Amino acid sequence: MATTRAGRAGRWFRHWRSRLLYSIRGRATVVTVVVSALILDVCLALAGMLAQDAAENVVADRVEKTVERIGYDIARTDATVPIVPREDEANLVQIVRNDQTVLAASADAQGLPALAAPSLNRNQLLIDRKTCPAFLDGCAWVFGLRMPDSPYGPQVMLYAAEPLPTLAGTWPVTLWALLILALLLGLIGWWTWRTVGRTLAPVEAIRAEMAGISAAGLGRRVPVPDTGGEIQHLAETVNDTLERLEEATGRERRFVSDASHDLRNPIAGLHTRLEVALDEPEGYDWRAMTREALRDTERLNDIVADLLELSRLDSRAPAPMERVDLAALARREIDRRPAAVPITPRLGEGAVVEANPVRLARVLGNLLGNAERHAESGIGVAVGVEEGEAVLEVVDDGAGVPEEARERVFERFARLPESRRRDPAGTGLGLPIAREIAEIYGGTLRIADSPVGARFVLRLPLAPPGATLVR
Repeated sequence: MATTRAGRAGRWFRHWRSRLLYSIRGRATVVTVVVSALILDVCLALAGMLAQDAAENVVADRVEKTVERIGYDIARTDATVPIVPREDEANLVQIVRNDQTVLAASADAQGLPALAAPSLNRNQLLIDRKTCPAFLDGCAWVFGLRMPDSPYGPQVMLYAAEPLPTLAGTWPVTLWALLILALLLGLIGWWTWRTVGRTLAPVEAIRAEMAGISAAGLGRRVPVPDTGGEIQHLAETVNDTLERLEEATGRERRFVSDASHDLRNPIAGLHTRLEVALDEPEGYDWRAMTREALRDTERLNDIVADLLELSRLDSRAPAPMERVDLAALARREIDRRPAAVPITPRLGEGAVVEANPVRLARVLGNLLGNAERHAESGIGVAVGVEEGEAVLEVVDDGAGVPEEARERVFERFARLPESRRRDPAGTGLGLPIAREIAEIYGGTLRIADSPVGARFVLRLPLAPPGATLVR
């Protein structure tokens, strides 16, 4: 039983030590209490010093008034008078000769040596200081006045003294000061712990919600506190990140599904042809069937190549960047293409961008290939500079893209019925790859309005002057 209680006590101690020393809330509370203790100690010390000084001033004022009153009474008569202080006056009064002989004293000062220092300067007329003689229990404030003529003789000193209060030395004052200090520190510690806890409560709620989010539950969102400031911004940022992650996960799932479907078709066709070929009799001419199988492998190769390029783009794999003249790049790509559909170029000067020339060539090749599949009689390619951006346009005179489908064609594996009819073997990845490359280099690729056909517009930031130009 004792061992169990000791174990529980040890766990409790470790738990609270962890909360106090390793949590933000605990560290903030400890630091605040320690700093507050130092400040309060200084304040209490200063307050004690001020109280002590005020008490000393009261005593000094009282002994001075005592000397004034008794000295006036002595000066009024030619005979010695009893030294009797009043209730509101100092209780230690002496009349002392130059040789330190006490000529008269009040009842409380009877039998005491001279209150002042042992040696007196004959020319010293006034004494007003703190003194700590051995015959008193503590220190006292002494006020002395030299009387040239008095019933007690010439040149005598009239002293009045009163013990000084020692506020810091009395245990009730010390006890009360410690109790007040402990109370204030406890209040400060409680307030800090509670305030920091309330401030961090939204963070804990965000943490708890994030701990319950998995790949299957990306639709959940963390609570957004209506407090303003950094924590609200943190919650909003986390929700925005979760939303982007959910969208990316959804795109990845659709991508895997579409890729599996598009890969399955040529693989299934190739598999069927090979089975049929094996069942054919000896001497069968395999050439036609081999050509069909070769087309299936070519389509598989195109899909795999596009998938690899998308994977590199998604991972933001670095590629060497150079200054590229879009007009020269467009002229070179147009010259490489077969003259299946006439291409009319309008290539302006000054459209220089900073990018990887191979990737930009792929963008233009994908756009030209898409235009060739849909054009009726011709294609237009224009390069220029607009509003500080390099602009490349590819226009065909085909059926065009409906406005509601202009964003869908940039989705991976998305193909419109017209596209499937004209190019059944297409992968549906050319335009998504082109847009991904454009966005990597800070640009955009979109479909703009056109009187006839489709008009693809690529915009890229102009390159700053400097490095070697690639033409």
